[in-house]
Amino acid sequence: LEQRAHELEAELDGEQRRYQEVNKNVSKAERQVRELQFQVDEDKKNFERMQDLVGKLQDKIKIQKKQLEEAEELANLNLQKYRQLQHQLEDAEERAENAEASVSKMRSKSRSSMSAAPGGVQGSQSSAAVLRSASRARASEY
Repeated sequence: LEQRAHELEAELDGEQRRYQEVNKNVSKAERQVRELQFQVDEDKKNFERMQDLVGKLQDKIKIQKKQLEEAEELANLNLQKYRQLQHQLEDAEERAENAEASVSKMRSKSRSSMSAAPGGVQGSQSSAAVLRSASRARASEY
């Protein structure tokens, strides 16, 4: 009987040690669960922050794309205006060259008619009058 009591005490001691070991393992596992839960919560917060950042960056990209499109439109308009003004300048230069040629012709005719006219009566026409008649002649060409 005494031996049976010793066996039971030894068995009880063994069970108590196993119980303490199991409790220690449970505490360790609970601590790991808490740490993992904390890490999951931190990861979730970081993910949400990253999602917010991605959204803001996408909005910024949209704004910059719109600004780029507007800048390209403005550049195209300015290029179109430049080409139009360049064309107008070329036309104006051509008209000026034609006017100068007409004035030269008129002066040449005027000089030749002055030398042909007795007393130079026709040659008394002012240069402004010559320019006006050249301008009228040019206008009638168009």
